[in-house]
Amino acid sequence: MTGLLTVLQHADSAFPSGGFAFSNGIEGLAALGAPLGRDGLAVAVAAMMRHRWASSDRVALVRAYRAGDDLARIGEVDRAVEAATLVEPLRAGSRRNGGALLAAHIRLATPGAALFGSAIDRGRAFGHLAVVQGFVWRSVGLPQREAVAISGYAAAAGLIAAAVRLGTIGAVDAQAALKLTLDVVAELIETEVAPDAEITSFAPWVDAAAARHARAWVRLFAS
Repeated sequence: MTGLLTVLQHADSAFPSGGFAFSNGIEGLAALGAPLGRDGLAVAVAAMMRHRWASSDRVALVRAYRAGDDLARIGEVDRAVEAATLVEPLRAGSRRNGGALLAAHIRLATPGAALFGSAIDRGRAFGHLAVVQGFVWRSVGLPQREAVAISGYAAAAGLIAAAVRLGTIGAVDAQAALKLTLDVVAELIETEVAPDAEITSFAPWVDAAAARHARAWVRLFAS
């Protein structure tokens, strides 16, 4: 039971990670007129999970998790995420979220968190969110599969919560959209990450929306 409660603790949106400030492209899509009602949002989020989270964040998390306490290998994963994230607002958002999550774990005295923070300060790592997730969730004793599941749920739920805050969808329809999306997330979680898997992302419509959003005069989210 303790293991399940630990999973719930780290999956809780109340856990401080700074993610509420970022829509990760949803606000940009809304500004372009994308249909973000229940069905349209479910389709958009499912596509983002398949073509960005599954091939980039999920792979980075697993590679960082498998690296254990080897900060040199973790730095390599971090640099790969930096290179694969083409749009600056998304890169910056990933680093800021990762930094916020790591800062919380440093304050919680999670083993190795302070050393990882020092590596970032010395320029040996960037601290991208997925990399930090893999590192700290291994350090608190979460199994790899559960760590991937938390990341997938948090990514999907965060995208949908952004749409609610933007007013494109109501809370009940948002939960319906999330339920549809979680079927896709469950499928992706069960897909094995090969030891030599590359970190890639191909979501040009999201990249274009996020780049345009960065130049908007008025916006609710940082990305």
